[in-house]
This record gives sequence, C-alpha cells and structure tokens, in this order.
Amino acid sequence: MDILWAENAPLTAREVGRMIEDRDLAPTTVMTVLDRLSRKGFLTRTRDGRAWRYQPAASRDAYVAELMLEALDMTGDRDAALTRFAQAVSGSEAEILRKALTELEEE
Repeated sequence: MDILWAENAPLTAREVGRMIEDRDLAPTTVMTVLDRLSRKGFLTRTRDGRAWRYQPAASRDAYVAELMLEALDMTGDRDAALTRFAQAVSGSEAEILRKALTELEEE
C-alpha cells in the first residue's frame, strides 16, 4: 500500500514488485496480494493489455481515519475514549482538531 500511495499513477504487479526493495518476491506473489487487496476493496484495478493496473481505493488519510473509527467502535464508552485521545494529542494536534470541528459546525 505504501508504494501505491506514493505513486501518482496506477501500477502493475511487476512494477510494484520492482519497487519492493527489502524482499525478493516472485511476481505471482505480488500479484496475489494485490488481487486480494482489490477484492477486499483497498485497491481498484483496471485492465492494461494483459496486465492489471492497481491504485488505492482511498487515500492513506482516509484509510487511517477509518482505522481510528473502527478502534473507537471497539470501546464500550466512546466518550471516554475520545476524551483520552484528546488528552494524549499534542497542542498543535489539538489545534488541528479544534479547527476541523469548527469548520464542521460552520457547514
């Protein structure tokens, strides 16, 4: 996912495989993983001749936000979890949250 998020264009499995520096993976292994991510909705794919080109279905920010919401759903007390989270962020992060909430209220 990191490789695909970093690119501005869809990539083939072979292109992704070449960009994975720390492992020597078979092209079929990369293709299998990309296909599974596509079936799970994390990637979209389009035909390019005989190959598929893959790209993220959502931005990294959207994905992380979804993970945060899923984690919040796992708690029995959303208010307490949100309060704990707010207490744990830095001052600048708290300011970003305040600005986002103010913008939402103004809509």
